[in-house]
Amino acid sequence: MKRAKRMLAFFLSVMVLALIAGCGNKESVSQKGAGEAKVQAKEERVVTIGIQQSIWPILIAKEKGWFEEEFAKAGAKVKWVEFQSGPAYFEAIVSDRLDFGRVGNIPVLAGQAANVPFKEIANGSNGEKGDVILVRKDSSIRTLQDLKGKKIAVAKGSSAYGLLYKALAKEKIKPSDVQVIQLQPDEAQPAFETGSVDAWAIWEPFHSTQVIKNGARVLTNGESIQSSSPGFQIVRSTFAKENPDLVVLYLKVTEKATRWQNEHPKEAAELYAKLKKVDKKIIEQVIKNSEAANLPITEEIIKSQQETADLLYELGALKKKINVLEVVDNSYIEKALKE
Repeated sequence: MKRAKRMLAFFLSVMVLALIAGCGNKESVSQKGAGEAKVQAKEERVVTIGIQQSIWPILIAKEKGWFEEEFAKAGAKVKWVEFQSGPAYFEAIVSDRLDFGRVGNIPVLAGQAANVPFKEIANGSNGEKGDVILVRKDSSIRTLQDLKGKKIAVAKGSSAYGLLYKALAKEKIKPSDVQVIQLQPDEAQPAFETGSVDAWAIWEPFHSTQVIKNGARVLTNGESIQSSSPGFQIVRSTFAKENPDLVVLYLKVTEKATRWQNEHPKEAAELYAKLKKVDKKIIEQVIKNSEAANLPITEEIIKSQQETADLLYELGALKKKINVLEVVDNSYIEKALKE
C-alpha cells in the first residue's frame, strides 16, 4: 500500500513538472511570437506623404514609383494623401495622419503658432514669382491702391495669404480697407472667373493657368514687392525622432526627382501636362515661375521668415509671437546631400 502511494506521488510529481515545462515552452513560444510580431510591425512601417495640386518634383517621383521603390528597401510602405492647401497639412499632422509634405511659408508659421509638432527639414523653393495677386483681363484695377473696397479671394493661412498681407502693408493699405474672402482654390477659381470676387491671391499652377488660358493680369508678386515666399519640406516631429533614416531617405528621393526635373525640363513638362491634363505651355510657365530646390534652410530665409511672422503677428493673423528658428532642422538635408 505504501509502495503504491509512493508510486502515485512519483507520477503526480512527473505530471506537475511536465505541465510546468509545457507552460514554460508555451511562454517561450508566445514570447518568440511576440518578438516576431514586433519585428514584422517594424518592417511594415507606413509613411504618409502629402501632396497638393502644385506642379512639383515630388509628382515625378510619385509617378515613377521612386518613393515606393526606395522605402520598400527600408521596410516601409508609402501612402499618398492630397490636400487643397498647406494649412490642412498641419491638421493632419496633429492627428498623426501625415508624416511628410511640402508647403509654403505662411502655413509653417501658422502651424508653429498653433504648437503643431513639426520640423522644417529643407528649403523647397524661394517663391518670388509663383505666388501672385491676379485680376481679370478686363478689370479696372491697375495698382494695389485700386484694391481698396474690393473683394479679394485667398485661402487663409496659405503662402498667397502671406503675399497679400505683405503687399497691403507695403502700400500702407489696412486689411480693413479691403474685403478678404477666404476660399480654397476650387471655390476661388469659379468666383474669380465669374466676377464674384475682384482679385485672387493664389499660387501655381492656378496662377499661370489663369494668365495663359484667360488672359488674367498679375497685379503683383513677391518679386515686385521684394519679398520671397519660400517653400519648405516638413516632417511630423514624432515620426522624425522614431525614423530618422526615413527622413533622410525622403529627402534623397526628393533630390533625385529635383535633379531629374532640372536635367530633363521638356520631359518633365510633358509628364506634368499628361498628369494634370493641362496645356504644356502652362506647365512650362509654372516651372519657370517656381524653380524647384532641395537645400538647407539659410540664415537669409530664416530672417525673411521672422520678418513675415512678426508682421502677421502685428496684424493679428498669428495667434502668438514666434521664433521661426525653433522649427528649423537642417541635419537631415545635410546628411541626405552628403550621402
